Amino acid sequence: MYTPKPVDTSDVVLPEELIRLAETIAENVHEVWARNRIEQGWTHGAVRCDEQKTHPCLIPYSSLSEEEKHFDRETAFETIKFIRKLGFNIVKE
Repeated sequence: MYTPKPVDTSDVVLPEELIRLAETIAENVHEVWARNRIEQGWTHGAVRCDEQKTHPCLIPYSSLSEEEKHFDRETAFETIKFIRKLGFNIVKE
């Protein structure tokens, strides 16, 4: 049985500028996901239906519920925290 073992990033504290970056990344993650779905023939629908290729989240990120945004934010935050945990710095030029 598979047991996921992500790197523990609970000790990584992000400065404010990286928190803002995470939100921008989260929005872009949604945009990439939506573009890929649309390219695969999916459209917006009230409910997710794999057979009809409809999904209620095929809307702009800003229109998503906070619950839906959470998935994209978690990916963004954990990625940035993982990069920092590995000893890399993220610098805006």
